[in-house]
Amino acid sequence: MRNRLRRLLYDAVSTTCRKLGQELPADFSPLVEVQENEQFGDFSSNAALILAKALHRNPRELAGHIVEAFDKEDVGNGAALLLDTAEVAGPGFINFRLVRQAWLEELRHVLAEGEEYGRSHLGQGKRVQVEFVSANPTGPLHVGHGRSAAYGDVLANLLAFSGYQVEREYYINDAGAQMAMLGRSTFLRYCELLEQEIDFPENGYRGEYVRALAEELKTKYGLRLLELEEEQAQAICRREAGDAILQGIRQDLENFGVRFDTWFSEQSLFESAAVETALEKLKENGNLYEKDGAWWLRSSAYGDDEDRVVVRADGRPTYLASDIAYHQHKFARAYDLIIDLWGADHHGYIPRVRAAVQALGYAPDPLKILLVQFVNLVRGDQRVSMSTRAGAFVTLAEVVDEVGRDAARFFYLLRRGDAHLDFDLELAKQQSAENPVYYVQYAHARIASIYDKARETGSRRLPLREVDFSCLQQPLEIKLMKRLAAFPGVVESAAATLEPHRLTFYIIDLVGDFHRYYNSHRVLDGDPQLASARLYLLEAIRCVVARVLQLLGVSAPTSM
Repeated sequence: MRNRLRRLLYDAVSTTCRKLGQELPADFSPLVEVQENEQFGDFSSNAALILAKALHRNPRELAGHIVEAFDKEDVGNGAALLLDTAEVAGPGFINFRLVRQAWLEELRHVLAEGEEYGRSHLGQGKRVQVEFVSANPTGPLHVGHGRSAAYGDVLANLLAFSGYQVEREYYINDAGAQMAMLGRSTFLRYCELLEQEIDFPENGYRGEYVRALAEELKTKYGLRLLELEEEQAQAICRREAGDAILQGIRQDLENFGVRFDTWFSEQSLFESAAVETALEKLKENGNLYEKDGAWWLRSSAYGDDEDRVVVRADGRPTYLASDIAYHQHKFARAYDLIIDLWGADHHGYIPRVRAAVQALGYAPDPLKILLVQFVNLVRGDQRVSMSTRAGAFVTLAEVVDEVGRDAARFFYLLRRGDAHLDFDLELAKQQSAENPVYYVQYAHARIASIYDKARETGSRRLPLREVDFSCLQQPLEIKLMKRLAAFPGVVESAAATLEPHRLTFYIIDLVGDFHRYYNSHRVLDGDPQLASARLYLLEAIRCVVARVLQLLGVSAPTSM
């Protein structure tokens, strides 16, 4: 629907430019958006405002010319089939109200497409990599990681539905000081189990999972690790503990409905000399220089606040060294779009990574770095405290066990990714209209129950070609048709802005309209024509609800 209007608007603008003796700008790309306030129409466009800047004309006057063009012969035939009114508003916006028949035709289109309705060709087959979660294998995934997992997975689903070739990647941070501390912490707990005196470091990993890992090492190795040099014993503990934790992470994500195409090891960058190769390239092009015994990235030349240390004076690489090599590897794989999903605490790290990409000689445009804000876990009015280093944190697995996968995934998408989220465990378990995921799933199940009732009562739905949808005249019926017609635009805008939460917002609004409609109108009573039309309207709603739930990774039950 929106694309039809966009094409019609483009024709009207072209006619206007010819009338004024001016060229239509090659980059002309106006917005056509659903009108939030229905009293002003169905859609609104900034076409005149955009064009006015290029043509150096008054936007309201230009908007008037565009509106007049809809009555011209070369535009008017198509406009008459779609538009009821086109009016100038405010500083130069154009508001459109569509004819009722247009919504009836779009309803038939929804039914013809079924659950494929809304699929977009926005991506045009371009390759996109989405890297998300990427938690260090130093402990189980916590509730915050769950938000990144849900956000990244739904974003990947959305992009695939929008015509992109999507690859999901998990970057395993299995090198560096944190992994070394995991090895040391596990070894010390192992020693403790064997009644050795230990001095546990203040910044060590103290969670009960470390003790459990140490128990496994005791069972597997007995006293043998005590007979080795401590450095060698800690290396074994690091490897064993890291592998076990990573296996647990894989299982937790699998249970959460998240799968990755690639698990990329940071350690492999060192083993393959990719880090060394990347740093040599930066030295050769003058973007890595030596000062005070350390090697520095000339990141301030590419928008960072200051230059950054890549290799310390003692020869140890910083985290930035492997990140430089990792992003060089990403760009070498020739993706059209690279999306990094990071925690909000990495905000200050963005400029240096973007600087590193440019220092390597790549244009930074394909790289999009999105931040996912923190999660506050609450039970009603009570906040649940979490401390990852001390080990007193709530794991993702515990959340999924308590509220279920569907509720967990849906609740993580109830806010924008860059906004803080309060996750209410008690609300997520409620079977009531207060719980948004239950509210949405119940709409799908309720429609299925109506079909069952129709079969039980012998109500026959007429063939689609025989149904006259003009009998759908109730305001809520028209509103539902408009809401359905907005779905392709929601998909397109959510994919273009990389904001999957728009799907959640949309589906809550759609099922809200549906429940109000169901509670105020009988579907099966009345003449066969009206009953059939209403059943088909509900089928269209079911298709869209099912598709959105599929994109969200949430089940669409037929009974509840």
